[in-house]
Amino acid sequence: MKRWGDLSQDAADHLTPESVLDHAEMAVVVTDRFSNVLYWNPFAERLFGSPDRPVGGDQNVLSLGIMEKDHPLAVELAKHVLKGGVWEGTFDVVRGDGTVIYVRAQAVPLRHPSGSVTGIVITAREAMRSNEREKDRFGLLERIGERLAGSLYVEETLNRVAEMLVPQFADHCFIELSEGDRLVRKVSTHVKGWTPPAGTWRPVGSEIRYPAGHYAEIALRRQETIIVEDFATMSYPSPSEEASRLCGEIGMTSAIVAPLCARGETLGLMYLGMSNLTDRRSPHYDAFDRDFVGAIATRVAIAVDNALLFEEERHTAESFQKYLLPRELPQLDGLEIAVRYYPAAPLASHGQGIQTQVGGDWYDVIPLSAGRVGIVIGDVEGRGAKAAAVMGQLRAALRAFAQDDKSPADILARLNEWTRIIAAPERDDYGTDVSTPPIVTCQYLVYDAWSRQLSFANAGHSPPLLIVDGLVTELDIVEVGQPLGVNAKGMHADLVYKEETRVLPPGAALLLYTDGLVDRRPARESGEAPLGDEETLRILSEEVAKASTESVERIADVATVAVPGEIDDDMAILVIRSAGKELKFEERTFPAQPIMVGEARRMASEAFANWGVPEERIELACLLVSEVVTNVVLHAASASVPRRELVLDGPPLPFDESWDVPGLDNEVANEKEFTLRLRRGEESIWVEVFDQDLRLPRIRSAGENDEGGRGLYLVDQLARRWGSRPTKEGKAVWFEIPTRGR
Repeated sequence: MKRWGDLSQDAADHLTPESVLDHAEMAVVVTDRFSNVLYWNPFAERLFGSPDRPVGGDQNVLSLGIMEKDHPLAVELAKHVLKGGVWEGTFDVVRGDGTVIYVRAQAVPLRHPSGSVTGIVITAREAMRSNEREKDRFGLLERIGERLAGSLYVEETLNRVAEMLVPQFADHCFIELSEGDRLVRKVSTHVKGWTPPAGTWRPVGSEIRYPAGHYAEIALRRQETIIVEDFATMSYPSPSEEASRLCGEIGMTSAIVAPLCARGETLGLMYLGMSNLTDRRSPHYDAFDRDFVGAIATRVAIAVDNALLFEEERHTAESFQKYLLPRELPQLDGLEIAVRYYPAAPLASHGQGIQTQVGGDWYDVIPLSAGRVGIVIGDVEGRGAKAAAVMGQLRAALRAFAQDDKSPADILARLNEWTRIIAAPERDDYGTDVSTPPIVTCQYLVYDAWSRQLSFANAGHSPPLLIVDGLVTELDIVEVGQPLGVNAKGMHADLVYKEETRVLPPGAALLLYTDGLVDRRPARESGEAPLGDEETLRILSEEVAKASTESVERIADVATVAVPGEIDDDMAILVIRSAGKELKFEERTFPAQPIMVGEARRMASEAFANWGVPEERIELACLLVSEVVTNVVLHAASASVPRRELVLDGPPLPFDESWDVPGLDNEVANEKEFTLRLRRGEESIWVEVFDQDLRLPRIRSAGENDEGGRGLYLVDQLARRWGSRPTKEGKAVWFEIPTRGR
């Protein structure tokens, strides 16, 4: 009696390896170490559909029909298996008759009895399309979700979707969004190497009108996903004859259109189509594909809606910031200026809301008297709407204070008090102080291009970089005051902020910046630690030095990218450079006597003529010179400089007749004098008159019979600008006359 499992001799003869492999319902392919095919069984021949392909010789495994896009994958699996590993995966294979199948394969090493790997054994069979396709589709849906999660911009969001779907799932992808009552094409993506000819399908940016009864129009009207399984068996109206002709030329086979609906609103639609431009296993969509596209459309619609909301908020924030900062800089004589401003890092980097798009950094350039200019850069700590609002108030206040033409230290002292006012405590419903006073740093400078004198005061801000003859150093600031609004009670701001003066050499430049320029965040993928303050300053100085001979615009660009890392805070940069040539001016001091009015007028006339000022401008300027100088002389003759009364304790001092010197009063009166200063600019001339009277002039109303009182009124009416400012010795009255036009 035979034991269970014993075979007859006849059965054993049929159990040879060759016989078993011939009956196996699985493809078996054996290759050598160089991927040359040594053997395949009959099922492999049927699977790959290549009965005319001989086995052996130099036939490579790639010749079995593996599609070109999968060749790199086949090479990698061969390397992996020859090292002793096992690989399992899928390939797209083109059969001998041209059909495309999906093949699931496993590869294991073929070992010699000695243990060395001598080849590869591959087993394969056609994948179950439904199961594999479902896995493939859900994997694609997951990847689309990941890509959408990282996008906050509409255009970027839509392009990411199209890149994922073409060519893996479609040959053509259109995405259109509603803009009011219009439907506008935002994406038009096609298989690589093909674009629709001009005049056929509408390009990106075009308004799209689908005729009634078109499957896209039906999808929008019904708000449901519509599938056209086979264009050969169905007919729809076409948007145009050219579009219909192109569909026929490329062999459009199937399409799916899904509306993009979010929060009860239809945002647009997504169109996917297949054609004969690619070779696919199935050139037609089915119900499973329709549901899959509907799921994608839901995710896309939510992402687009979020992106639209973000862009609206971003636009609001950018407009807010734009109108808080100077819209354009004035043209100034003897000074080149370049500015840069970059908002804080986008929302996605911080997750703190739209307020991360605006900040408290600001700069300003303020024209002052007689061609002088006020330059300011400041930083309100933090970011968001509150920081920007505080910044806006401080910038407006500083502009108003600057018009008084006082020293930079005085301006910062007033701004310090204003900071205390706007930082008043905020209390909750229970009376608890919940406010956080802003920390504000600021530097204010006044530059006179004719004398090249730079006056400045600092309120806790980083010193600017001074660029002279290719050497970059920090501007030497002896007195760095405290940030605005934080000085101790009882210590007046006049004691905190001190004015300093420097002279800028011809061609010297200053780089003023906020801390966003140097406080960079290392790139996430780099894994590097943040740089120290000294290191960032060194890098910034070295890069700026390389561009020191170039334009101020170029210096600003170089400084922006000098420090490595990502911008983590808003950033303001202001670069100024003094002119290399001397500007024209004349200055002369006269006794404060009526006869000197004519001399002052003659000096002005000769200077303006030498400078090429038009004759009619000279006459106007000389008229106003007469009025201002006359005003100074009259007040000098009719009033003396106010003096403090001297009070002595004890008996009166004896009178010494020797004190009564004849002519002493006249000598004192004759010591009063005024200085006339004339300046020539590119578009204007400036006149300044200095005297020792502390009283600032003002326009007063003159009666019909009054002989005087109209001089300043004429200046106000005929000059472009005029004003007065206190000086250490008294005051200065100035006016500006344009050399061209009014």
